[in-house]
Amino acid sequence: MTVHATTAAFAAAGDAPVSAISAEELRAAVLGPEEVAVVDVREGGRFEAGHVSVAVPLPLSEIELKVEALLPRRSIRLVVTDDDGGEIGERAARRLAQIGYSNVRLLAGGLAGWQAAGFELITGQYSLSKALGEFVERRYHTPRISATELRQRIEDGGVVVLDTRPIEEFHHISIPGGVAAPGVELLYRIFDAVPSPDTPVVINCAGRTRAIIGAQALLNAGFPNPVVSLENGTAAWLLAGLEPAKGADTRLPPPSPEGLERAKQAAARVAERFGVRRIDADELAALRAEAGSHTLHLFDIRTPEEYAAGHLPGATSAPGGQLVQTTDSFVGTRDGRIVLVDDADGVRATLTASWLIQLGFEHVFVHAAPAAALTEAGVAAPRIAGGEPVVAGVSPQQADALIQDGAVVLDVEPAPPYFRPRRYVPGSFIARRSTLASGVAQVPGTGAIILTSADGRLAALAASELEKRTARRVVALDGGTDAWVAAGLRHRTGLDQPALLAEEALAPAPTLEERRVSLDAYVRWGDVITDQLQRDGLVRFRAFG
Repeated sequence: MTVHATTAAFAAAGDAPVSAISAEELRAAVLGPEEVAVVDVREGGRFEAGHVSVAVPLPLSEIELKVEALLPRRSIRLVVTDDDGGEIGERAARRLAQIGYSNVRLLAGGLAGWQAAGFELITGQYSLSKALGEFVERRYHTPRISATELRQRIEDGGVVVLDTRPIEEFHHISIPGGVAAPGVELLYRIFDAVPSPDTPVVINCAGRTRAIIGAQALLNAGFPNPVVSLENGTAAWLLAGLEPAKGADTRLPPPSPEGLERAKQAAARVAERFGVRRIDADELAALRAEAGSHTLHLFDIRTPEEYAAGHLPGATSAPGGQLVQTTDSFVGTRDGRIVLVDDADGVRATLTASWLIQLGFEHVFVHAAPAAALTEAGVAAPRIAGGEPVVAGVSPQQADALIQDGAVVLDVEPAPPYFRPRRYVPGSFIARRSTLASGVAQVPGTGAIILTSADGRLAALAASELEKRTARRVVALDGGTDAWVAAGLRHRTGLDQPALLAEEALAPAPTLEERRVSLDAYVRWGDVITDQLQRDGLVRFRAFG
């Protein structure tokens, strides 16, 4: 068995409430000169249903796992939002204070109070990143092609289809004959991928944003070939009744010396047009020295494989395309400093910086690091803010034996993205860390309770709290479900895992008609979001001639 070091559990419900900030005060703070971060601590899809435009999702159950990466400076002015300024928000604010965030406030009345003050709520996941795609398409009239037109082009031959999604998504489903070129790898690698300047290039993603951004990136860089985005991506391909490819793994290779030289020339054009700023090692050291008073994010925008092989000490892996597409999962405040670390050529960081600048970030820098500076190898184990929890752990084999004796497995892993199958222990129940205390009475039987999550970290946090709320034995599965599967024990894959509480059940995979409705809603959302952000006034995208 494994026993971990200590951390404080969620504060008791009877603790004194935290200080509040009104909607008007929060709006003034966001528009003011000082750094402020707004976090939305709701769970179960509530963030996507509506949130403050500058808020980033930080679910209550996952605070310790995500907050340090989002908000590395603990003295930042931090505002917590929830539905109504009630228990969920207070619990989150107190936990953040326990971890060491020294300037935490709770939005009075929550999002209901924000709306009552006449302010906007923005819907959707990664809404600002997606809204940028809509803004760009309308501002620059990015050309596009329909799924049926693309099928005809493919049948006629002579077209190159490049997919800007991460390899895992591309592998899940793609356009037949497509080649993976994730995010900013597109400009870096494309010059060797086209046989002539006349070869048409189609940029694809799952829906809209990454295809628009990818196509426009090439146009911004002066890429000579005809370039279009696939309108509504693989979703449109499916809805047109066309057969997708599954399991594809073809990707663009690293650039040749000639291809790299052309990519560098293209990146130079991008840097000049969008005002991308480079900094050297001394300037980076100066920014590091000021990290106690100004938030600093140091992102390595190369591929995960390159990062693992060697990176700048202290840098976090954030592949450039995903950093642009899912910015609010990496950056907790829009007022901090962002340094993008790249190879000495700086091509990918330059392109990433150009998009963050258009997203409205003011302090974005490129650091093209020499190979000799990339001295830190591997991927560090993620930290748990506030320290590792105290909890008894069991190996997969010990857990299996306990199950045979009547133990019940509770799985607190959040719902995975659509392209990643959920693996789970047979007979286990979905649960949520933040509601375990009230739901424990629903756990069947009288035997031990085993907590699991994908890698076991969230399960350990949940177990350390649950053992105080029940007389039953509570343990955490060491290494989580990943370790269970790696041990060769039986497991299932899918969305049919039952939930301890009915309201926390996973949504089933959408039908084709539901996909059509969702896509139509997305297109309508794109027609109104830029106007909504204009009214909101807290985020200003930047357009360049």
